[in-house]
Amino acid sequence: MTTTTPGLTAVRAGLLDYQAAWDEQRRLHESVVAGERGDTVLLLEHPSVYTAGKRTEPWDRPMDGTPVVDVDRGGKITWHGPGQLVGYPILRLPDPVDVVAYVRRTEELLIDVCAEVGLTAGRVEGRSGVWVPEDDRGPARKVAAIGIRVARGVTLHGFSINCDCDLTYFDRIVPCGIRDAGVTSLTAELGHPVSVADVLPVVERRLSTLIEV
Repeated sequence: MTTTTPGLTAVRAGLLDYQAAWDEQRRLHESVVAGERGDTVLLLEHPSVYTAGKRTEPWDRPMDGTPVVDVDRGGKITWHGPGQLVGYPILRLPDPVDVVAYVRRTEELLIDVCAEVGLTAGRVEGRSGVWVPEDDRGPARKVAAIGIRVARGVTLHGFSINCDCDLTYFDRIVPCGIRDAGVTSLTAELGHPVSVADVLPVVERRLSTLIEV
């Protein structure tokens, strides 16, 4: 399913193997760089997979031999899988390219999505992604992750938001290289099921946040 908002096309790609999604990202990236198509966002779920960004340290990886896909985005290791909504925006950034500003817009999108489904979340100084603040349930915990790359002025990779995924997958790694904080999901925080299907239209309505005006 494809939906179009002003200046942006969102593609619901369903459940898609990580390598197939990476191939599609690169194909779309070439088209956007060449001016053959406009800004596009892939929205999907992956079968269970660990991916390691360029800053991943050996001790962040699984110790049990679980396969890891090395990728060219920023950041460290994370998990993708069922119950997690992944977004890959392929967007042309305005000149001069400001990567930090783009990351902040991505965070804003995710914070607004959390708020719309009933969860208060925000930023943590010095850490990317979107976090539930420390409370009587425990320390700050990440509900959405961001890892991007910009090539020839056009973005690759993107964000993920944990909806109703199995959080035990994060126990095998040091997620995003952070040892002193946890990982959570919308379902775990809100105490009732929040599925990818619930969150998908909320994300779609807010994708224009990614575009600098």
